[in-house]
Amino acid sequence: MASILLVDDDLTRRNELKLLLEFMECVVAGAITTNELAARIRGEGVGRVDALILGPCSGAGEQLEVLRSVRQVDAHLPLISLSLPSCPLSRELDAIVLANLELPLRRASLEGGLERLAVFREIRGGRGRHRNSELFRALVGTSQRIQVVRRLIERVAGSDSNVLITGESGTGKEVVARHVHYHSTRRSKPFVPVNCGAIPPDLLESELFGHEKGAFTGAITARQGRFEMADGGTLFLDEIGDMSLTMQVKLLRVLQERTFERVGSNRSISANVRIVAATHVDLERAIEQGRFRQDLFFRLNVFPIETPSLRERYDDLPLLVNDLVERLRHEGGAVIRLTPEALTCLSHYPWPGNVRELANLVERLAILYPNALVDVQDLPAKYRGGGAASSPQPMIGDSTDVTDSTAVTPSADMSANVSADLSATVALASLPRQGLDLKEHLNQLEFSLIQQALEESAWVVAHAAKRLHMGRTTLVEKMRKFGLQREEDASGY
Repeated sequence: MASILLVDDDLTRRNELKLLLEFMECVVAGAITTNELAARIRGEGVGRVDALILGPCSGAGEQLEVLRSVRQVDAHLPLISLSLPSCPLSRELDAIVLANLELPLRRASLEGGLERLAVFREIRGGRGRHRNSELFRALVGTSQRIQVVRRLIERVAGSDSNVLITGESGTGKEVVARHVHYHSTRRSKPFVPVNCGAIPPDLLESELFGHEKGAFTGAITARQGRFEMADGGTLFLDEIGDMSLTMQVKLLRVLQERTFERVGSNRSISANVRIVAATHVDLERAIEQGRFRQDLFFRLNVFPIETPSLRERYDDLPLLVNDLVERLRHEGGAVIRLTPEALTCLSHYPWPGNVRELANLVERLAILYPNALVDVQDLPAKYRGGGAASSPQPMIGDSTDVTDSTAVTPSADMSANVSADLSATVALASLPRQGLDLKEHLNQLEFSLIQQALEESAWVVAHAAKRLHMGRTTLVEKMRKFGLQREEDASGY
């Protein structure tokens, strides 16, 4: 749970945001005014907090001065800014803001900001102040599949075991590789990537192992290879499935003996590197077809991590879009916003290019509709195929155990079944002759369906939320509203 210091001069908004943060399981270390923050800095400092949430600026000069004081106390304290679009302080804060959320504040935006804070804390670990601050943008999402990936990274990072990352193109395999490196004890050493599929086979040996002067035509000077460049750190072998069989033999020898020679030399060099490999190819099928060596596969596949496709993590679409929009803004691009209907449409598209395709789409929309609200009709035709109202909106906030690697993906059949069930439920209802209290009736219906979903899911909230097509945190809120809890365990859910 993140510990947050909330600073806002508006009493009503400050109290409402404090309640919302506590509901979202954050520890509010204080809810104070700008003047109280200044006094605290002059006295004991900001204290042991993970982030500062700062309300909109009433006096830009005064507030900027306070922020400079904060930076003198803790230059690395993350900041989430709540501001109006026209706030004169916004541009001044670009270099230090983790997230800049516009008012009126939407819960989805706040969840996105807190998610970025969680990843930022995860990478920095509370100690690694020297780590690359840009990495907090990388593993965006709260879906069960991305949480599995995070937990696997956490488990393997402390060892020196080889890691094999698999998944479709565009799913962020290098992002995962960089997280493995920056969570490891090698994080202060180089992370050296090489795309095995982008380098001609006859040049790959020299690229990996280096060469001596005169080793071949054009070798006018000696040159280090990627293994030497990565000494003490991590060597990331991307698209390892495209490596030729000849090079596979040479790589296998290096992995077995932990030494190599430059091309044109017989002097052995120690290979003190950790190998993280990645591929979109099914290596086991490639082995059957004779295109990949089985012994090399076993050497690489010590700890496998599968990056989920975007189809398997639709829940993360709103957060991913928000992150991509923020990146464009920081790069000086136009800012766009997508309506819930547009996001629902995108959640029905199969995304063959995964997150890379989504990034391209967001950039294209920012060019076409700068600083505008993008609705369904503004999307390119192929992204509108799913329809805006044929299925529920993507859920945010589901979690699961690390051993559960399945994900619920919307489908046409699922939507049809849900619609049919809902129609049958509604058909059973009839209006009494004397009328009824509609609000109370709907509350009772909602209570009954939630209770049924919980009982059928053995009171596993994440599973019940999926059955009800809502986020886990939304369901927890409704359970508290109705006082729903398991009889044999009244302590929680």
